[in-house]
Amino acid sequence: MYEIPLAERMRPSSLEEFAGQSQILKKGEPLRVLLEGGKVPSCILYGPPGTGKTTLVRLMAKVTNRELLEINAVSAKVETLRNLLSKAKESKRFSGRSSIAFVDEIYHFNSKQQNVLLPSVETGDIILVGTTTENPWFEINKTLLSRMVVYTLTPIPEEDVYTLLVRALNDKERGLGMLEVSANESVLRKLATLTGGDARQALTRLEAAVSSVALCGGKVLTEEIVSKSTGMATQRYDRSSNDHYDATSALIKSIRGSDPDAAIYWLARMLTGGDDLRFICRRLCISAAEDIGLADPMALLIAQNATAAVDRVGMPEAQIILSEAVIYLASAPKSNSAYLAIKAAMSDVASGNIMEVPYHLRNDGEGYVYPHDFPGHWVAQAYIPEVRRFYKPGKIGAEIRIKERLKNFWKRFSEDED
Repeated sequence: MYEIPLAERMRPSSLEEFAGQSQILKKGEPLRVLLEGGKVPSCILYGPPGTGKTTLVRLMAKVTNRELLEINAVSAKVETLRNLLSKAKESKRFSGRSSIAFVDEIYHFNSKQQNVLLPSVETGDIILVGTTTENPWFEINKTLLSRMVVYTLTPIPEEDVYTLLVRALNDKERGLGMLEVSANESVLRKLATLTGGDARQALTRLEAAVSSVALCGGKVLTEEIVSKSTGMATQRYDRSSNDHYDATSALIKSIRGSDPDAAIYWLARMLTGGDDLRFICRRLCISAAEDIGLADPMALLIAQNATAAVDRVGMPEAQIILSEAVIYLASAPKSNSAYLAIKAAMSDVASGNIMEVPYHLRNDGEGYVYPHDFPGHWVAQAYIPEVRRFYKPGKIGAEIRIKERLKNFWKRFSEDED
């Protein structure tokens, strides 16, 4: 068996071999044109694991024939960086070409470390290329980022992963060809599906599965062996990062859009990713009030009760409770009238458009009339110095009844004033 991992052995040696990222690397795309012209921009390669960030950096150096200086973002001290920059400047003086300073997971750099690099990036003594799985617009010094181009790498398309697996299985020099294990198309496509666009994960799983077949003297890789030797599908989900916020946003927008199937899917992504149950419950309570509101007042009660039940029951049964709540919220009639009402009233107060409490409503005032002493438990009485309509009832669900009731009150109030 090989000592060097398959994913490392199969790193592409040319841009033509590179899998995925056609949005920046296909013929005619600006980055491809620059690289083929011998130029490398100072840039950030931003994307999830296994999408080829490190591989692309090495190809940049190879294609443009430049020295590659690798920097450890976690352990590099300021003095180490200064020495490296001095070496890069000296190298440029002799060769006339800037070296590539490669910082993997550059978001680990603190502001001081990033500022050390800034002058050399400005003068072109180095070409800074950083890779990151975290959003650079949040994590990277804005001054440094303004001097760099951000390229977004996306999960590798399943078809490209499949092609990569076929090549790795048959390649006798860098791949697994010497083991003489075969696999039909459906098996490799299943493996491509399981890895969620992560080329490194796909190759790692292929190597584990094929090696297990070869060690047993077998010659054919089957779906059963793939399932047993590689485990469950890879899920791209980091509950402390963009995945968490994106899935949360998708869940709430699916509820707001009345699509229970989509909402359940995003809930499943959050649960499978180990998201905080209390966080999910808080978001459901907010959605019940903001997006459903008075069109179905039961929605908030459902969300509240789900919160209490989830806290009492815990996982895995809590997923059933959350499923029920999410389906109810997504299927319920929608109204944001309560949200708009408090927003409008808060805006009035914040802008200084203040009204005094009417004398008869004050704690020690006189003239207040008790509504319960009158038929229908209502009496014409002003509760605000001037009429301002903050709440505008919707036209569906329970708000139809609310609207009619309030219209009747407003009409009677106007008649009494006349």
